[in-house]
Amino acid sequence: MTALGTTRARHGSRTITDVDVVVCSPGRNYVTLRLGTTDGLVGWGDATLNGRELAVASYLRDHVAPLLLGKDASRIGDLWQYLYRGPYWRRGPVTMASISAVDQALWDLQGKAAGMPVFQLLGGRARERLMTYPHATGHSVEDAVASVAGRLEEGYAAVRVQASVPGLPSTYGVHVGDEAYEPAHTDLPDEEAWSTPLYLDFVPRLMKRVRDELGFGFALLHDGHHRLSPTEATWLGRELEPQRLFWLEDVTPAEDQRAFAPIKAGTTTPLAVGEVFNSIWDCQELISNRWIDYIRCATTHTGGITHMRRILDLADLHGVRSGCHGPSDVSPIGMAANVHLDVAIPNFGVQEFMGYPDAAAEVFTTSYRLVDGHLEVDDDVPGLGVEVDLEAAERYPYVRRYLPVNRRLDGSMHDW
Repeated sequence: MTALGTTRARHGSRTITDVDVVVCSPGRNYVTLRLGTTDGLVGWGDATLNGRELAVASYLRDHVAPLLLGKDASRIGDLWQYLYRGPYWRRGPVTMASISAVDQALWDLQGKAAGMPVFQLLGGRARERLMTYPHATGHSVEDAVASVAGRLEEGYAAVRVQASVPGLPSTYGVHVGDEAYEPAHTDLPDEEAWSTPLYLDFVPRLMKRVRDELGFGFALLHDGHHRLSPTEATWLGRELEPQRLFWLEDVTPAEDQRAFAPIKAGTTTPLAVGEVFNSIWDCQELISNRWIDYIRCATTHTGGITHMRRILDLADLHGVRSGCHGPSDVSPIGMAANVHLDVAIPNFGVQEFMGYPDAAAEVFTTSYRLVDGHLEVDDDVPGLGVEVDLEAAERYPYVRRYLPVNRRLDGSMHDW
């Protein structure tokens, strides 16, 4: 007889036999979870948390791995609840990134055992390809417009544009020198300067110039990066209405979800938020009150496929569409999890895709690919369709990198 409250693997089930955490840096730091089972299958998950990678690696290695050994890998929902409800301390980015990695790896195993891609387990295709947006940047308006034009020539139907704000020494979202934009690139945090008045004076002129020169035949996006008050965000949304943005992203910090109520009431510019969220409770009010138009969570940071699907189902009930966070610090495994959800859900909006450093392709091979500015995924590759070369990963050891911090011109701290 089994004691009350214990869990034992059923006869013939896939029991987890080994758990490995791999931290590597092929151009970016990535935290990768490997689950091995009794039937010889391997599942992969992404636990990358930009600037706090080792905290997640330790949480997985020291606190989660011992709990997984001997568990039935097919019990995805039960293991999710075990890792979330079991500990006294819940939620938070480190915990939820760790749960995300386990959940992704379990779905990967489930798909491989069934001989099916994960999106088939989620209900099958709802679309053939995914509208994807890259970043276009410039140190001047002219450079930014040219960058957008180049992205359109590559086949993209949606583009996010950022440009250097005149009068500031540096601006979030703009490439450094000739290198692609990458915020986490220093051993200790850079300190950037910020002026909201300069930003608000500049952005409407930037967006008008893009539309005047390139027209309205594509989706135009912009990121405010949590830097405005609700009043400032409402003003900016109104100013941008003639440019018909696809969305205005992260205009104000969302710890207070009700801060979005006056913004939504004051402008018709669509609003997107959520890339720093960790759970459905971070966006429950935002979605149920229709204060946003797009939810931006990443599967890697929001409890994996199991929990992200709950968020997207709630969003669908309230007319909110997806716009999953897809920077290069979400590993190709995490991007695959986004893609499989995107393909299957009814309320897909757009998928961010910044691409990856060349070295990342030595470590990760994927079954999704970029075709004419859209993401496509194969029908015949089981699981998430990502495999990891551990020998290649060893060639790229962890390198400490931090995201910048942000100070106003008077020296006081501001949201980054």
